[in-house]
Amino acid sequence: MKTMRKNRISRTNADRIFDALNVFLMLLVIFIMAYPLYFTVIASVSEPYAVAMGHVSFRTVGFTTEAYKNVLANKNVWTGYRNTLKYTFFGTIWNLALTIPAAYVLSKKNLPMRGALMTVFLIPMYVSGGLVPTYLAVRNVGLLNKPYTLIFLMGLNIYNLVVTRVFFQTSIPEDVYESARIDSADDFTIFFRIALPLSMPIVAVMALFFGVARWNDYFTGLIYLSSDKHFTLQQWLRAILIQSQTALAGISSGGDPESLAAAARLAYMAEAMKYAFIFIASAPMLISYPFVQKYFVKGVMIGSLKG
Repeated sequence: MKTMRKNRISRTNADRIFDALNVFLMLLVIFIMAYPLYFTVIASVSEPYAVAMGHVSFRTVGFTTEAYKNVLANKNVWTGYRNTLKYTFFGTIWNLALTIPAAYVLSKKNLPMRGALMTVFLIPMYVSGGLVPTYLAVRNVGLLNKPYTLIFLMGLNIYNLVVTRVFFQTSIPEDVYESARIDSADDFTIFFRIALPLSMPIVAVMALFFGVARWNDYFTGLIYLSSDKHFTLQQWLRAILIQSQTALAGISSGGDPESLAAAARLAYMAEAMKYAFIFIASAPMLISYPFVQKYFVKGVMIGSLKG
């Protein structure tokens, strides 16, 4: 009896240690993930000099909203916001219009040459033509520096296509389609009246994936856009970062006291504006995530693990 009691106590202590370690690791992961956003918020409302000098770490220093006022007073911010909202909204619809039907068709086991078609889709996933050939192709089809350039580019993501195809294969029983065919439903009716409504979890997840990718993308606009009126919000954020670095370089290069003071003031304000701009640019995605979070686990787990 004593031996059994000791073993029971030993197992209980080990369980407590294991639970404590799990809690510690989870808190550590949460801190690593949440602190950058927290620091961005407190840095954006702190004194620009304190931000530039690295005095801001866990609390605000000299609370001020001057950085937000300067960012929101810049008309380029509103232009970038409008463009990014347009590119993200219409671009995501374009992505879904290509991905969902293609995944549905490729999920059919009786599709002729299904394996060959899937191979054609998978090849660009691992081997691309390169930046220069892609740029020349975009230029030749007239998609260079147009209002719709970033909408029609990046139309299909092969990984998302594969995940969506697996969702259709594993989540909707084939018997449902057979019953619809018995009732004289054609392929378009089956897709729009049965498959699409039942696939809302994966549609929501894909919309989140595509939307976040398009919202955060700046490199595509940097390559294919040259007019300020078409620039995205991320490109204007990049311009502010460059402005901050240029101002800091002006300080280190020397000069008369008045020029140095003006350059220092510009550099400090640009540093604070950088964090305000980052928070403003990230806010729409942070707000939209809770609305699709309930579909996220279901859509991703069914679409990936069962494959």
